[in-house]
Amino acid sequence: MIGPDPPERLDKALAREVPEEWALSRSRLTKMIAEGAVSRGGVVLTDQKARVAEGERIDLALGAPEPVETEAEDIPLSVVWEDDDLIVIDKPAGLVVHPAPGTPSGTLVNALLHHCGERLHGVGGERRPGIVHRIDKDTSGLLVAAKTDRAHHGLAAQFEAHTVARHYLALVHGVPDKADPRLRGIKGVSFEAGGILRVATQLARHKTDRQRQAVVEHGGRHAVTRARLDRVFGAPPSLALLDCWLETGRTHQIRVHMGHVGHGLVGDPTYGGRRKPAAKSLGEAAAEAVAAFPRQALHAATLGFEHPVTGEALSFSAPLPADMADLLALLPEA
Repeated sequence: MIGPDPPERLDKALAREVPEEWALSRSRLTKMIAEGAVSRGGVVLTDQKARVAEGERIDLALGAPEPVETEAEDIPLSVVWEDDDLIVIDKPAGLVVHPAPGTPSGTLVNALLHHCGERLHGVGGERRPGIVHRIDKDTSGLLVAAKTDRAHHGLAAQFEAHTVARHYLALVHGVPDKADPRLRGIKGVSFEAGGILRVATQLARHKTDRQRQAVVEHGGRHAVTRARLDRVFGAPPSLALLDCWLETGRTHQIRVHMGHVGHGLVGDPTYGGRRKPAAKSLGEAAAEAVAAFPRQALHAATLGFEHPVTGEALSFSAPLPADMADLLALLPEA
């Protein structure tokens, strides 16, 4: 279904509206249009510049996925749980999830191909894992992948319906406070019962830097992040550990939203987290450690969903990785 204020061109509208979990690139969508796999009201659309309007239903015949040539690689994995249909991994920071032009090997998918071997029944006719959500290269934590078609479709439906529970621990600069007039003045920011921070905006690719996401007034995709204080550090307080959870799952969502509200993640080079807190708040050694932290301090700590085959409610947790745990150990609590 085409949402409000759509781009005029069919290809651009599809690129915006197709769920991220489907992993359909702009080039794949363009090819599908050319091949007659896109229709409106039963009429095939083969012109990528065809005009679309809000509320129109566009049907996509996905068919078999494009063939991929990805090699199995013996990369160590921390397997949290596994059965014939699913595998849950505690991904280390630094590991890319999916092969791409810049990283054709050494990814989680390469590792899963080796780990699962013949036990990988395949997705879409290919012997490959079904990736239905991703974690940034420099974010650690839990990720689930499908080993069968039936599991892949079931997981994708849950992610699309936003019924998957995902909580992240994020160390941020400053302390979000509902009494802060600056926060109250930011569009899309509100506080719910219990002091829960809610950030609701539209997100889209940055106009000039295609590797970044940005908050936009019009277009883009709706994104909602919630966060509550877990711990506060420093005197006066200068850092906070937040429990963040996602209502939606957009690219870089927590990082973009926290940067947008002025509480960028420690170590985040893209969204305002590369700064040194005052030594008088944390002490010189802790302040230096914060400034030198080499990645965004973000960890996917819990993951909960319904098993797409058995219907069993599953919930997993992963402890903080050593680098974040060591950093927190240096910080004086407020």
